[in-house]
Amino acid sequence: MGNNIILVGFMGTGKTAIGKRLSAMLNRRFLDADKEIEKLTGMTLMTLYHKYGKVRFQSEEDLMLKKLLKEDNCVIATGGSLILDEQKYRLLSESGLVICLTADPKIIEQRVQRRNNRPLLSRNNMYHDILELSKEREGMHNRADLCVDTSHRNFEEIIAVITEFLQKQYEEQKIEGV
Repeated sequence: MGNNIILVGFMGTGKTAIGKRLSAMLNRRFLDADKEIEKLTGMTLMTLYHKYGKVRFQSEEDLMLKKLLKEDNCVIATGGSLILDEQKYRLLSESGLVICLTADPKIIEQRVQRRNNRPLLSRNNMYHDILELSKEREGMHNRADLCVDTSHRNFEEIIAVITEFLQKQYEEQKIEGV
């Protein structure tokens, strides 16, 4: 298994915000799949989605994920529209520890309303879209090494849960290597 920390979860669960803080604390490079797609294509995610459609958007996301997972010793925030099938999950787990961030749909709605950069959500039916898209991603948390509900926790609390988990993982690996 690789040594990356991979953050997965629905949009608005905090992957980017947590990832930046976690990477700084652990002195690791932070890679955000969405930002990397925007750099590569020269377009915002909204523009990419509206110009080329959902299939191309998800294809770019899949290609970027494969590229980022080749990196080492990083904290990686995956795209919020990532749908984990068995093949993708295998790639993630081979690259490192998978941490799934979750949140209550109402909390997600409040968080994503602040910005208008979520191509898969309509402004008029946002909560309904969140519920529908969440169904497509059910089970993601069952596959992760750790699942953290970010609904009512601040950044420090979330980071504490993650770092405690990472410390236990490190200690177990150290003991197994003896």
